[in-house]
Amino acid sequence: MRDKFLSWGIVLVIATWVVALLIRAHYWIPIFLSAIYALGVYNAYQTKHAILRNFPVVGYFRYFFESISPEMQQYFIERETDGKPFPRNQRSAVYRRAKNLSDTVAFGTQLEVNHRKYEGIKHSIYAKSPMQELPRIWVGGEQCTQPYHASLLNISAMSFGSLSDRAQISLNRGAKKGNFYHNTGEGGISPYHLEGGDLCWQIGTGYFGCRDNEGKFNAELFTKYSTLPNVKMVEIKLSQGAKPGHGGVLPGVKNTPEIAKIRHVTPGMTIISPPSHSAFSDAVGLLKFVQQLRELSGGKPIGFKLCIGDTREFEDICVQMNVLKIYPDFITVDGAEGGTGAAPPEFSDGVGMPLEPALIFVNRTLKSYNLRDKLRVIASGKVLTSLDILRAIAMGADMCNNARGFMFSLGCIQALRCNSNNCPTGVATQDKMLIKGLDVTDKSERVYHFHKNTLHMCNELIAAAGKSSYEEVDAAMFMRGDEFDHLADLYFPDILGNVKQKSSS
Repeated sequence: MRDKFLSWGIVLVIATWVVALLIRAHYWIPIFLSAIYALGVYNAYQTKHAILRNFPVVGYFRYFFESISPEMQQYFIERETDGKPFPRNQRSAVYRRAKNLSDTVAFGTQLEVNHRKYEGIKHSIYAKSPMQELPRIWVGGEQCTQPYHASLLNISAMSFGSLSDRAQISLNRGAKKGNFYHNTGEGGISPYHLEGGDLCWQIGTGYFGCRDNEGKFNAELFTKYSTLPNVKMVEIKLSQGAKPGHGGVLPGVKNTPEIAKIRHVTPGMTIISPPSHSAFSDAVGLLKFVQQLRELSGGKPIGFKLCIGDTREFEDICVQMNVLKIYPDFITVDGAEGGTGAAPPEFSDGVGMPLEPALIFVNRTLKSYNLRDKLRVIASGKVLTSLDILRAIAMGADMCNNARGFMFSLGCIQALRCNSNNCPTGVATQDKMLIKGLDVTDKSERVYHFHKNTLHMCNELIAAAGKSSYEEVDAAMFMRGDEFDHLADLYFPDILGNVKQKSSS
């Protein structure tokens, strides 16, 4: 769109000037078009707004509708609390934090505060001063020889292929500056992941980047990449929250020759990963595969990611951990509300366990088998805000991964076109014309600021609750609507009785 505007725009401007000069009239038309063209040229080369870089003039319509008065938004357009899967107010908070702007809001909450549905943090009248240092967690059990000191918040799995090359570079550079890790997604390690940021290499059922010609696991290729200094952790993907039991999907329009070379597949074809792994088929095989990858990687932390479905299968894994004495270094729990670039709606809407009950189940099960202190639990699945992070920790997580929040920090506008190759901001596309709009220098800074400001808000929240460390965060720190009903049952009868006595007297 940008290149077409620049080329055809100058032709149109020159033509209108020629016509105006010949007829010696209507000079306002070429003057107006020249002004529009000059504005378009400026937008085509500015670096702050990907939409305006890709759509130099018509892109203003988006910002026009964003700036419309609250009254018109309320009656005709999206309200602050509307929008799926993330409402406008949450997206706006991410944008402001990514731009390192004030994230305060005026006039109080816009949520409908119904006491039966309310959920919040129990603040303390003895609040503490927030910690300035951002929280970090050691990952690596007794069988790991290269433990990793991870941030509390990290970039969740998004493959090169699902995201553009510039998006991956921006994420990795932001991760490097902020000292947090960048999960590669199951598409393998691309050159755009190697900008100096820490990596968690995800191994999916397709074994992209470490597969042979038949699509089976290739130990030699795995060793080659897992021993790279950038790779700090390795994650075996068993299932994804947005489509558990369904292989990942890379639409053929996104499968460029470059991506196909990285994944060791045929370009142009829609790539659907197998629904399960060929390297193992039961809990014993999974744990032995964990041990194999730990040895091949030189002792780096190895874990697996899953969405909880049949709870007996997870319990079986726990049983076999104690039998085999093989322990993963971490388990990533993905909720059914997790995101994806492409998935059938039935899988996104109706398969798998949501994050909160999944975390509670995993945490309790690990404790019942005396395994909780041997590994870390990572929460993934719509963990966007600081409140989401603390809620996940209260439910049993040690740390969190987030994908869509970091996409927003790159400029994603939730256009819901991730599977079409037509992402207007150049984030989730392989269209070179659209990717040009994403400026790496600007967006990597936004990734860094979003991470930093989100964790600073976490520090402020636990300080408001009177806590000194994240070890003190638990479910008792939160209040919910059913507690208010309990309070009413306890106190309202007595209060009403006193009122009646005063009235009679």
